[in-house]
Amino acid sequence: MCSTCGCSQKAETVVTNPADRAPDHGSSRSHGHDDHDHAHRHPHQDGERRVVKLEQDILARNNLIAERNRGWFEGREILAVNLMSAPGAGKTALLERTIADLRGELEISVIEGDQATLRDAERIRKTGSRVVQINTGSGCHLDAAMLDRALHELDPPRRSVLMIENVGNLVCPALFDLGEGARVVIMSVTEGEDKPLKYPHMFRAADAIVLSKSDLLPHLEFDLPLCIQYARRVNPGAGLLQTSVRTGAGLDSWYRWLRGRRR
Repeated sequence: MCSTCGCSQKAETVVTNPADRAPDHGSSRSHGHDDHDHAHRHPHQDGERRVVKLEQDILARNNLIAERNRGWFEGREILAVNLMSAPGAGKTALLERTIADLRGELEISVIEGDQATLRDAERIRKTGSRVVQINTGSGCHLDAAMLDRALHELDPPRRSVLMIENVGNLVCPALFDLGEGARVVIMSVTEGEDKPLKYPHMFRAADAIVLSKSDLLPHLEFDLPLCIQYARRVNPGAGLLQTSVRTGAGLDSWYRWLRGRRR
């Protein structure tokens, strides 16, 4: 898991527009964020136990901060949505279109997670929405402590929507609770219909599954009914939304889902 893939490296929180830095409002949020049946021991066993213990400690610390984040969101009536996907599935494009279409109805702030660069945060900033970038370095996901630090910079308004664009990865982000109110997995039709079976933990953790880039379906050998069948097998309770940011198809369903979660 993440104890061996570099995710313990310190992340960097970047404010893409210094003029948008939130004032110090005196927040009270204090978190900083055997299979052998014989008796003799094997040298590898102690190492395995240490790895498991480290993983447990990492997740326990993360979950504690996540609960504090959750309480902070609830106290301010903020809907925090964790957007997860493989790289290139269309998270940022969906955010750009959502912000533009719902401007005046929902106040949306964004936290962007990437290993490097400010490219996605700059795209969001051009929409006029407040945004903070988290660069995780070699880390493959956001965690609750990273989110806590970014929240101090972003300071999303009360009764607003916070979109958290996680690092592009279909494994580790599903394991780390951020304190979010909803999880959305975005899967593009270019990825293959068996993604839910290959990455069941990610799809099982989702409140909604957004099938993006549906305008490309006529040009692909993608079995849509089979994909839906696989998704339902893994997570029968998740909302399943078919969308195209380019044409706008299906976005009304996405917006209805978002409004419902906001209420």
